[in-house]
Amino acid sequence: MSGQTEPVTVAADDSRLESLAEFAAGAGHELNNPLATIVGRVQLLLRDETDPARRQALETIAGQAYRVRDMISDVMLFARPPQSESRAGDLSEVVDTVTRGVIQGRPEREGRVAVDGAGPVPVHADLGQLAVVVEELLTNALEADTEGVVEVTVSDGDSAVLEIRDQGPGLDAVSQRHLFDPFYSGRQAGRGLGFGLPKCWRIVNLHGGRIEVEPNEPSGLCVRVFWPRAA
Repeated sequence: MSGQTEPVTVAADDSRLESLAEFAAGAGHELNNPLATIVGRVQLLLRDETDPARRQALETIAGQAYRVRDMISDVMLFARPPQSESRAGDLSEVVDTVTRGVIQGRPEREGRVAVDGAGPVPVHADLGQLAVVVEELLTNALEADTEGVVEVTVSDGDSAVLEIRDQGPGLDAVSQRHLFDPFYSGRQAGRGLGFGLPKCWRIVNLHGGRIEVEPNEPSGLCVRVFWPRAA
């Protein structure tokens, strides 16, 4: 990590978030209804379809409909997350559980996550939403750095701190400016809407925490999450 590199921080644009919330509330409802009809009809057709080519075409239609549904869910989670149910928990325990889940069934990820814990780190959080943040950041790091070891550090202080460091391609200047923008993705086309970091920012922000993103030198990225400690 270079001492000359400043963490990338992005302030919320409240008016934009409110506009997105209104869009998501209306569009989500309107789009989910026809999607449900499409999926239901496809399932009915698949029940009696025996031609392999037609079955494959129908399964493709259903798969794309589910993909749109998942995109809508991401928009809704960012714009209007469910009411959090915060309680005392242990950040180290959440990180360990999520790490096992991210690796399980993925042999290519075995041995590619190194966790450096500080023993129990008390946090006040909706533990389910905290797990979403950890999983999203860890998965992003593993996808960005497909061969190296992703370093995960948990520490305790004025805040509970989660640090995830990878040696992937890092960020160019444009990506840094749009880092937390909804719908923006610096990845190849078709690989997602760029909603991972916005979702994480939204959850962390609503819990009274913050995220800092710092480009590594000469490559890679370090994401730090500062989370309120439990009393």
